[in-house]
Amino acid sequence: MRHLIDIRDLAQGEIVSLLDLADGIFAHPEDYREACRYKKLATLFFEPSTRTRLSFEAAMMELGGKVLGFSEAASSSASKGESVSDTVRVVGCYADVIAMRHPKEGAPLAASLRSTVPIINAGDGGHNHPTQTLTDLMTIRREKGSLDNFTIGLCGDLKFGRTVHSLIAALTRCEGVRFVCISPEELRLPGYVRQDVLAKSGAQFAEVRDLAEVMPELDVLYMTRVQRERFFNEEDYLRLKDSYILTPAKLESAKRSLAILHPLPRVNEIDTAIDDDPRACYFRQALYGKFVRMALILKLLEEAGK
Repeated sequence: MRHLIDIRDLAQGEIVSLLDLADGIFAHPEDYREACRYKKLATLFFEPSTRTRLSFEAAMMELGGKVLGFSEAASSSASKGESVSDTVRVVGCYADVIAMRHPKEGAPLAASLRSTVPIINAGDGGHNHPTQTLTDLMTIRREKGSLDNFTIGLCGDLKFGRTVHSLIAALTRCEGVRFVCISPEELRLPGYVRQDVLAKSGAQFAEVRDLAEVMPELDVLYMTRVQRERFFNEEDYLRLKDSYILTPAKLESAKRSLAILHPLPRVNEIDTAIDDDPRACYFRQALYGKFVRMALILKLLEEAGK
């Protein structure tokens, strides 16, 4: 049984193939409207979500399939003490593929060890978010024309930001990508990402605290919010939440070809005045997420022989 728990579960060729398929669906959605007829996707979201859950649901519906599931742990049998393993074994009796979000790192992996249908990790704690990474890669490729030879700035919460961790893991396998990590000291990349991913891959990377200082050299800027739900101390959150706010003034030194991405939701880290700037890609990015999830669902169901 094939699952997607970590972006590194996919070979680079498989990622390119998925992005090609997503581009094909984007161009000709009518060709795929019956591709998953009579198939069912279960969305098991033990943690709140808007974009990811609705994106998965829209993806399956546009493939002609059906959706069932829950949007919070309180409305599932987890509130009665049922284990994740038991939940997926039961849900696998009713659905053909499962998209699962969980606040605990490793929960989707544990689920995949017991599941009888493909499991897609829709985000686990501060660990991984592989379908967001596929979305980010599709966005970068469509906006820049390639996944090679550019400088990306990753700004904000790099410590708890699972989207950042997954994106770095994917881009270190591309040619000539340079990373600039922009954050306060308290929200630096975890050591395991710096050492086991960036340093081990031989990628060029720098860590800085000042966004304005590096803005002119960036081809892609990936903004993230400071995540209140990842903090144990409210004072630390309040002190750091406004550390990096992107404004039109800060973009004055940026390249005209800059692509600004954000996994959303946005709080206040990107001024809404930037939304109409052609360099703002984040709403297009949300749209691309639907198509990349359509491609992934098709691929996993095909490999499962369903």
